[in-house]
Amino acid sequence: MDRLNIALQQAREMELLGKNIFGTGFDFDLELRLGAGAFVCGEETALMTSIEGKRGEPRPRPPFPAQKGLFGKPSILNNVETYANIPQIILNGPEWFASMGTEKSKGTKVFALGGKINNTGLVEVPMGTTLRTVIDEIGGGIPNGKKFKAAQTGGPSGGCIPAEHFDIPIDYDNLISIGSMMGSGGLIVMDEDDCMVDIAKFFLEFTVEESCGKCTACRIGTKRMLEILEKITKGQAEMSDLDKLEELCNYVKANSLCGLGQTAPNPVLSTLHFFRDEYEAHIKEKRCPAGVCKALLSYVIDRDKCRGCTLCARTCPAGAIVGSVKNPHVIDLNKCIKCGACMEKCKFGAIYKK
Repeated sequence: MDRLNIALQQAREMELLGKNIFGTGFDFDLELRLGAGAFVCGEETALMTSIEGKRGEPRPRPPFPAQKGLFGKPSILNNVETYANIPQIILNGPEWFASMGTEKSKGTKVFALGGKINNTGLVEVPMGTTLRTVIDEIGGGIPNGKKFKAAQTGGPSGGCIPAEHFDIPIDYDNLISIGSMMGSGGLIVMDEDDCMVDIAKFFLEFTVEESCGKCTACRIGTKRMLEILEKITKGQAEMSDLDKLEELCNYVKANSLCGLGQTAPNPVLSTLHFFRDEYEAHIKEKRCPAGVCKALLSYVIDRDKCRGCTLCARTCPAGAIVGSVKNPHVIDLNKCIKCGACMEKCKFGAIYKK
């Protein structure tokens, strides 16, 4: 913020901004407004409402911002990434920009690589670059020799792309066709140790928290969706809950006022589509295949591998592990809080999840 203000002041001193720029009679200026960080203000009408000094909530459209926007004036809103491309297009020409990317998605895209990947950070690639190239070649692959399971694109409102689409070219149309989206360019990588039901619940928790509450579909619908996901991860759901969940997702998607609610079901719908077997394992078998959902797992000590070193017992914060020196230990499942500290400390690989 401070650097941007310095840059704007320097531009005014050089007569690049302000009144009567270079004596041409043309006036143009820029002003920075610091927001409170509300996720819903990524939606253009909510952002304009916030800039006007009101609570950041979306407006019904029409009228569209280009007709009636900020302070009732025609307004154009774009991401900083879009504006950053303009100088290069002016300098190099539109043909240069269009030479990169795909037929319908021109130019490049910046992605924020994170999650289970060796090289995290910002990367810029031509539109149409495959997911495999971004993750394996640029991102350096998955740490510790783990297998790629899914990638979540588009931030909390994006969908999860499974390994079967690892070679999909990344552009707007392709991502939408498999239930995801480009969004602002977030790309979170997941490996075989991630539970996709828990992932869907994690992202939905965020959208529930960030919903402005203006429309019923988003305010209440996302909350009911989260409640069903919580039932599933606790092993308390029935198969009929999956039908209810999918119905709710489609209702929220179709009836929400703005993009936050319309895209909030994406992580749920995409994981339901590509990883339905994990949902069914949670419900039918009361088992989390990835061993993530605490209510559905337990830690067990293999008596044949345990050396009775007592390190696990000394590590356990709940006093749930009993046993004498040089004799196999046992975990009291009634006391175990499932923190996993014992398994991390065991030097003999004697503790496992089931």
